[in-house]
Order: sequence, then structure tokens, then C-alpha cells
Amino acid sequence: MTVFDESERLVWAGRGEVYAASFAKLCAYPVGELLDAAGVGEGTRVLDVGTGPGTVAAAAVARGARVTAVDPEPSMLALAARTAPEAEVRKAMLPELPFVEGEFDAVVANFVLNHVGRPRAALGELRRVVRVGGRVAVTVWAKPPAAGQALLGRAIAGGGAVRPPHLAPGLDPDEDFPRDEAGLGALLAAAGLGDAACGTLRWDHRASPEEWWSAPAGGVASSGQLVRAQTPAVRAAIKRSFDDFSAAFTEPDGMLRLPHAALLAHGRR
Repeated sequence: MTVFDESERLVWAGRGEVYAASFAKLCAYPVGELLDAAGVGEGTRVLDVGTGPGTVAAAAVARGARVTAVDPEPSMLALAARTAPEAEVRKAMLPELPFVEGEFDAVVANFVLNHVGRPRAALGELRRVVRVGGRVAVTVWAKPPAAGQALLGRAIAGGGAVRPPHLAPGLDPDEDFPRDEAGLGALLAAAGLGDAACGTLRWDHRASPEEWWSAPAGGVASSGQLVRAQTPAVRAAIKRSFDDFSAAFTEPDGMLRLPHAALLAHGRR
């Protein structure tokens, strides 16, 4: 594993339940289009990589697919086994998957390439385990981020947070790629996937301020680890910044309407 991968394992350790109650609802938005892009339907042998709480796996099962779901984090696997009991749920981690070449008709990875230290190698592995003619479909967050996606980062910066040493600073520059349609599409093509295409999904996510704050307060993702690593005074300052910045997204019923943007790319082996 790279330093980035090791940091990600620490970030997500034991966070399954808190993630499921917060960010998982946001990440569920592209699931239908992701499965469409991979051609998942009745009888499809599909691999859901980085299944998290099993949202994609359950949706694929509902389409009549034969689903295998993998994740490196035990707390996520426990949730996935409950969410998609018909799926085969296994522990595994990119860029090395415990499957033979061409074992699946379709492979999907919903917001997974954001969390691997070697995205090119990861995509190459997704290609390896799909059959010739099968499809790979992935999502990643777009950059620059949409306004709602940037809210927590703005609050953390506004509160004067200091980055803790256990959080990796980011991908090695040689491994990173532009988080736009051209950049992700080129990454799929470089991995040997034909007919590579990429588009942008945009939506407004609705959540209460309490729900949205519960993720960083609970240590979910790198933003949550940043918040948890601060002194009580800085955490309080971050929360005040969050409350201040949230006002621009607050609707009359008190809910937040948070604009988000993600990239959906797919290609054929």
C-alpha cells in the first residue's frame, strides 16, 4: 500500500455506521445511472468494488443481477451484508482483487477512485476482472467542487484547522489526474478500456444541518479526521464557521440544499 492508502484505512476504520447515516445518502444519488452505464440487468455477473454499506450492491440485486461486493473495511462489510443479503460480500482492496481474469460481466466502483493511492493501477485491475466485451463504470467527485460539496472544507479552513500528521497530504503527483470529464475519460482510455466516455452529474442534496454536521463530528472521511484532530477550541470555531456558511444553503423549512457535482465514466474491455 502507498502512504495514501494507509491513511485512508485509518480514516475509514470503524466508520461504517456514521457514514451510512450521513454521506452514504449523498453518494447514493448516481447509483441508477452507474448501473445503467455498466449494463447491469437480469443475470449480469457484477462486481461492486468499494461497496461501503452496500447501496450499489442492493440496487444491482434488485435488477436481478448476480452480485459480488467487496470492501477493505470490516464495518462497511457488516452493513453491506445486511443491506444486500443476496450478494456475496468479501473483504478485498484495490489494486489487487481476489478474482480470476474476466470473471464478471460488469464492474462498478462508486466514489472509490477518490480513495486509492494508485488510481491507474486500480482501473487496470477493474479492467482485468471484467470479461472481454464487459463494461466498467466509475464515479468520482469533480474538481473544482460544487458549492455544497465545498461547504465543509470552507468551514474547516474558516475555523483555523491544522492538518494532523497521520493524514496523507494527497496523492503522489505522478498518480493524480484532472478531476474533470477529459481527465477521467483519459484515465479509462489509458487503462485499456475502449469506447471510454465521461459525463458530469449535478444534483442538490437535501439534509438537515445536524445530519450534515454529524459526518465531520463523527470522524467520517478526511474532513472528519481533520475536525476530530483539533483542539476543543478549534472544533468549536469550525462549528461556528459551519453554521455561518450553512446560512446560504438553508431553505425556509430549515433543511440545507447543497449543490454537488460528480463525474460518471464508463468503458468496455
